[in-house]
Amino acid sequence: MSVSKRIRTLCGLLAPAKTFADVGCDHGYCTQYMLENGLCEQAIFSDVSKGSLQKAEVLLAPYVAAGRATGVLGDGFYGVPSTVDEVLIAGMGGSEILSILTDEKHGFLPKSFVFQPMLNADKLRRWLIENGACITRDFTFQDGKYYDVICGRRLADGEAKQTYTEMEIEFGKENLATLPTAFVGRVEKQLRDVERYLQSNLQEDSRAELLRRKARLQEAIQK
Repeated sequence: MSVSKRIRTLCGLLAPAKTFADVGCDHGYCTQYMLENGLCEQAIFSDVSKGSLQKAEVLLAPYVAAGRATGVLGDGFYGVPSTVDEVLIAGMGGSEILSILTDEKHGFLPKSFVFQPMLNADKLRRWLIENGACITRDFTFQDGKYYDVICGRRLADGEAKQTYTEMEIEFGKENLATLPTAFVGRVEKQLRDVERYLQSNLQEDSRAELLRRKARLQEAIQK
């Protein structure tokens, strides 16, 4: 079965792990990839949608029958132990991913993670940096839409926190350092949008904020 470039990109970022959890699994393609390629011994796939979970259960039925995969109907980390080696959360807003990580009852920072926030990647970056994570990959890619993906791990005891500038929090350290084509394309689109808004009849404070935004965007893609 063919899958999207987005799913292929996410699968390519997943590392071998004894235990793997796909939270918000949708059809279960990433869990299938991990199991088919011998990248994990045990997998948990969960979704708050009964329909999505059922689709994943059909796809993963041989692994469920063999005791290598377990489906969980629930929200966030419900049914996912904090001892799991690697977690994928994709296709949710950054604020929603944050709410999963910080949930009072079930939240935790995974040992290793791949997060693909649809919105508010900056909020997620900031929280991760401030709460014991080491970000190892953080870039923009395109599959029709533009997507951010943030990979990393939990810091070891005594390991120093990473330092990020405000620009790196907003745009991603790897994006600013390497200027991938998708990142530059998205920023150029945002610049065109800002220019269009600046042609409108704006209040002075709104215009000033747009000009500040324009300057930040221009700075982000300067070589």
